[in-house]
Amino acid sequence: MRLSGAPHPLGVQEPLRELRHGIPAGGLLRLTIPAASIGGIADGPGEAITDLRRGPLPAPLRPDARLHVLDITKYFGPTTGGIRTYLLEKARYVDRHADHRQTMVVPGPRSEIVETAGVRCYRVRSPTIPFQSQYRALIAVRAIQRIIEHERPDVIEVGSPLLVPWLVARANRRHRAPVCWYYHSNLIRLTAPRSLETPPRHRWRAGVARTYVAAVARRADRVVAASERAVADLRLAGVDHVSCVPLGVDLERFRPASADTVAAVRRRLGWPDEPVVLYVGRLAKEKCLDVAVRAWSDPAHAPKATLVVMGEGPNRARLERLVAGHDRIRWHPFEADRDRVAATIAAADIYLAPGPAETFGLSATEAMASGVPVVSVAEGAVADLVTRSGAGAVYRVG
Repeated sequence: MRLSGAPHPLGVQEPLRELRHGIPAGGLLRLTIPAASIGGIADGPGEAITDLRRGPLPAPLRPDARLHVLDITKYFGPTTGGIRTYLLEKARYVDRHADHRQTMVVPGPRSEIVETAGVRCYRVRSPTIPFQSQYRALIAVRAIQRIIEHERPDVIEVGSPLLVPWLVARANRRHRAPVCWYYHSNLIRLTAPRSLETPPRHRWRAGVARTYVAAVARRADRVVAASERAVADLRLAGVDHVSCVPLGVDLERFRPASADTVAAVRRRLGWPDEPVVLYVGRLAKEKCLDVAVRAWSDPAHAPKATLVVMGEGPNRARLERLVAGHDRIRWHPFEADRDRVAATIAAADIYLAPGPAETFGLSATEAMASGVPVVSVAEGAVADLVTRSGAGAVYRVG
């Protein structure tokens, strides 16, 4: 395999770097990208396929680093949301600090390695998940074990709740690195998002979810959640070794925009000269965006504003069918450019946070940082942010 002579889309003319030890041509491809373009960790191009179970692996980066974290999750892909943002921001931090290094293990359409000075990302060939094409099932336990034993992290951070924690428990048996489980996805609320309003015949699902969450937590040395609401849910499940570590916001990127900038962005996006309510994120059932979409399609009570939905996901086609032809609902595709996302959020009049099972709500916090009020469903972590800050309003579930 070889790279074409065309300029690299990340601005790197010669992304292939020779390994420190000899590798047969076509055996292993490592793309080295600059820290400024660290988004290429997520979806930068690769041409060669590596057998991560048996093929040679490159020497560890920064062998004298004081702290080495290995992050592993299935929630990472070209059009995924908050977890991808969290990991890429962590990667930017690590790349700037020479005494740190980070290894990422994420699924991809083929196996390859992409790296910066201090961050190495192993993309492990993985099949897509039926009905959730944004995600891939990370199931290669032999490859994961080999990566862990080769990279020898000081701590492993697991960012998925279902299969990945069990794979890590098995793959980590010999290296025995401490394991931290980041509770990104609130399984308990996803099973019964209406809390006490859930019909009694369905409440058993929350009990099953608590039992499962407790079982996963027992295999972690520490559990981390991004909000006190999520911590409380974990404690109700019997998880005591949990800490609250809120996420942050890039205040240089997400900040209020001038009136002229807002007007220019709205013209570029083709927004009408009326209030715009914006949602940015995955279009999945658990986000409960259908509640807002149905409200806009009600001729008797529809808001006198335009609802703009930006993102991709398994629920998009269904949502579009619900309001086919409605002139006050507009659809924008997923936007990978974070500067464009920030400009879009700052140009909105109101930000919509409809998901009742959010463990933090990063995009809603980015809207607050941009000076945009947030309307949130009255459950989940975003409701707490809105209530404490007074930076918006909440509505009842459903």
